[in-house]
Parts: sequence; structure tokens; C-alpha cells
Amino acid sequence: MKRFTRRPSPAFVIACIALFSSMGGVSYGLAAGSIDSREIKDGTIRNADFKNGTLRGQEAKPDGFGGGAIKESSLGVVPGASGVANSAVVAPTGAGVRGRNVLSAGRTGPGRYQVVFNQNVQACVYVATVGDEAAGGPGTGVASVSSLPDNGNGVLVRTSNASNGTPQDRGFHLIVNC
Repeated sequence: MKRFTRRPSPAFVIACIALFSSMGGVSYGLAAGSIDSREIKDGTIRNADFKNGTLRGQEAKPDGFGGGAIKESSLGVVPGASGVANSAVVAPTGAGVRGRNVLSAGRTGPGRYQVVFNQNVQACVYVATVGDEAAGGPGTGVASVSSLPDNGNGVLVRTSNASNGTPQDRGFHLIVNC
């Protein structure tokens, strides 16, 4: 039996040459390490393509890594708001209801109160609002604050009627932010 063999067509020969040369060029580039940023299309490299520890901060664009890339276990404890360490809630009678770092609270006259803390608060910021000391709802009136002239640990609070400004006994909430 005679076997019939055909010669390959010229198109087949050229296709094979193109295939082998293209594959050889890529493998040569990979082996020689000659592929650089000119041969890489923008946006085609993913995070998985980088070896751990090879990217530095200056190589990342701002907001280039999403929130999903942050491991919560690597975050430390968030500090508390240490500035609001001093606070007081005072009843209309001058009795301290609750607070932080309060040594005493008292009524010294109609609509006039003093709250003394366990530290010097003269260089701090005072904020007072008229309000019920329990769950009775918001209070009405105006509160004003200043330092106690004779005690660096104290705050003077005055409460008054909102319409005419006459002193009135009102409960209030006081925050001292240092």
C-alpha cells in the first residue's frame, strides 16, 4: 500500500512560523526579565500579581485601596473622647443628680448655682443647657456660665426666664471640656 503525503500549504507554514515566533518572544521576555511598564497595559495588573511586601506607600495612589483591604484585627483601640471628662446634671433645687468628676453642686440664690469639680477648670470651655434632670422632657429658659471667681475648680451657672430674663430656678446640664 502506498501512502500519499501532501506538502503543507504556504499559508500553513507562515501560520506556524508566526505562532512559534510570537510564543518564543514572550517566553524570551519573561526569561530575560525584559518586560517593563511600556509593555503593560494600564489597569491590567491586579493585587494578586504582586509579591507581598513589594509595594511601598509612594507607589499607591490616594484612595487606591478600598476599605475591604483593611483588616479590622490590625486596628488598635480607638481612644475615647477624653475632653469631656467633666459633666454635671443639676436639679432646680441645686442637688447634683449625676455627673463625672463633680465634688459638689449647690444653689446659691434664685437661678444661681455653683458646680465644683475635682480639678482646675478655669482654662476649659463650659456649656450649659436648661433641661430636666429626669425623663420629664426638655426644660424652658436660658442658662449662662462663667468661672467661679474664688475657686478655679468651680463653674457658676445662672438660669433665667427666656422671655424676660428674670432669674428662675431651673434644672440644667453642664459640660466642661478641657
